[in-house]
Amino acid sequence: MRSTQKLYKEIYDISVLLGSESVDFPPDTPYSRDLMLTIEDSGILDVSKLVLSAHSGTHVDAPSHFIPNAKSIDQYSVQEFILPAQVVNIEDRESIRPSELENLDIKQGDALLFKTDNSISSRCSNGVFTEKFVYLSAEAAVFCAEKKASLVGIDYVTIDRYGDEAFPAHRTLLGSGILILEGINLREVPPGKYTLFCLPLKIKGGEASPVRAILVN
Repeated sequence: MRSTQKLYKEIYDISVLLGSESVDFPPDTPYSRDLMLTIEDSGILDVSKLVLSAHSGTHVDAPSHFIPNAKSIDQYSVQEFILPAQVVNIEDRESIRPSELENLDIKQGDALLFKTDNSISSRCSNGVFTEKFVYLSAEAAVFCAEKKASLVGIDYVTIDRYGDEAFPAHRTLLGSGILILEGINLREVPPGKYTLFCLPLKIKGGEASPVRAILVN
């Protein structure tokens, strides 16, 4: 078997660790793992039960999350979760705005992953939800849709500003058929171009799914 280190120069795991790093968005079902059987007690094996939301940890949202009769996770081919990607450094500590995106070389079909203060401060991976985080502005969501991105990713458990019940970023992106990758950690990833792998579970009718997301180049 060929070593992946020989295939790629760099491999970055941008997923958060469920159970310690992951942030649960209220009122989603909190993640938990309970041992139903243990090797110690059974003398045979460990068996655990997972309780979680489809939006737990690092996860991808399909259009059916907000858009009636839109595509669900299982209606995508696996190739649609393997994408050319750009990691974009965002200086603004409040929101992602078009002014920081206008000079990017964005190709149709690119995945855009935003590295914000959420990653630098470890806000995305400290396991504690906060109402204050860097979010995608409505205007920047429109910009991404106009550029025909295939996926937009952010380093927090949600892409919209907390408390904005209009959910403009979700509705604009998902309404344009753009997947949303939430809950990534880009702290160790330099800005630049990569290939993104973010394969979801194959959930019938699923509006979202946890993923193991990696970047390679």
